[in-house]
Order: sequence, then C-alpha cells, then structure tokens
Amino acid sequence: MGVINVTPDSFSDGGRYANSAAAVSHALRLVEEGAGLIDVGGESTRPGAQGVSAEEEISRVIPVIEALAARTKVPISIDTSKPAVMTAAVRAGASMINDVRALREPGALEAAAGTDATVCLMHMQGEPRTMQAEPRYGDVVAEVCDFLRERAAACLASGIAGDRLVVDPGIGFGKRLEHNLALLAGLPALTGLGWPVLIGVSRKSMFGVLLGRAVDERVAGGVAVATAAVLAGASIVRTHDVAATVDAVKVAVALREAGKAVGCRQ
Repeated sequence: MGVINVTPDSFSDGGRYANSAAAVSHALRLVEEGAGLIDVGGESTRPGAQGVSAEEEISRVIPVIEALAARTKVPISIDTSKPAVMTAAVRAGASMINDVRALREPGALEAAAGTDATVCLMHMQGEPRTMQAEPRYGDVVAEVCDFLRERAAACLASGIAGDRLVVDPGIGFGKRLEHNLALLAGLPALTGLGWPVLIGVSRKSMFGVLLGRAVDERVAGGVAVATAAVLAGASIVRTHDVAATVDAVKVAVALREAGKAVGCRQ
C-alpha cells in the first residue's frame, strides 16, 4: 500500500504532495514501483495534528481519487474517519476505507455499510493530538485484539460482510516503543483473528528511538519490519518507500512459501 498524503502537515512528506497534480504524479510513480494499493489521505493523523473539516478534506482528496481512478486500475483507499468523506471518496472511485478510528465516529459505521468498499479497522488509543502523551496498557496484544474483535463484530452487525474487513494494530498510534515491538512480535495473535492484517510502520518515530535516524533515513528499518511482518502473516504493508518495500515483501513471501515445503528430517 503506497501512501499519498494530500496535506500540508503530515509527519513525513507534509506539503510535498498537497497539490493535486503532484499527488497524482507521485501516486502513479508508486504504482510503477509496484504498489498494489494507493492510500489517499487529506488529514494528518501524526501526534499533535490539528483536525480539518470534512469539506476541506473532500476538496483535497476527491480530485486526486478521480484522476487516479481514470488513470490506473490499482485499487484506491481513502484514509479518513469522516462519514461524508468516505461516501464522497467511494463515489469518486475509492474501493477501500482506511479508518484510524475504526468507524467509531458518529455515522461512520452506517456510511461504510452503505458502500461496497473494503474497510480497514485500526486500533488507536486516544486521539491524534494527544495519543502519545501517556499511552498505557496491561497486555497490549490482548487489548488490541479485543478492540479489533469488537469493532469487527460491530461491522458485521451493521451489514458489512466479513470478507470486506481488514484489521490494523495501529503501530505508533497511542503506543510507546515497547508496545509497538510487542504488537509486531505478537502478529500471530492478530492474524489469528481471521481477517487480513495491515501493518504500517513506514518512517515512524519508533525508528528514531531504535536507530537514531531522521525521518528520511528510516527506509532500512521499515523494510526490516515489512519482511518480519509478512513472514508472520501480514497481508498488507503500508509504506512511503514502495520500491524498497516491494523487494522486501517479494523476498519474505518467497521465504514464507519455501518454509511451507520444508520439514525437519531425522
């Protein structure tokens, strides 16, 4: 999943693709690099980010989605929590709703149910502006699994079919480094929920803590996690660095498939 932030303030590339033409050009470049899905967002969800209105978000993302739908067959995802944006984006050509709030905003569940889009449910403790202030968990893997199970049940009860669901543990969203590492190490529990798992770690602050690297120097860390995540069963890797991550995923898939055919011999 290649990332397109049509925003002035995203943590990694804020402002670089705020212009629709630049965003479309970059998205098509990511497709050429091997992206199988393009995630378009019009509101930053980095720690401390300020919200924008649904009208502003729609004005940012709809021209990009319409242009991409006309120029590529690669599926388009809309990264939003707002019901009005979900509806407008799907009408414009998006086929996936990627919601960091897991359809908890008023009207979001109904909006998603009113489309035929795939829905990605993400776990986040708190809100973007304050989520990293003091995140706390007893057992982070169990708590995230319970949350995702509950949100999936809410979707099923609202008429969203189970084969339309994807889950995301929300690495970096209301989580300290130790929580992120525990979730990545606990991926088998997440894949055991029965839905495809999306992992997004690209350029995140965990690599700043672990490696002492600036935002634009975190590709190797992201590639390492992408490889480990796919080996552990993740289905989708969300990244800003598509070419390098595609190579890593191809290697990881080859290793995973080879592992199925290898047994211990005595």
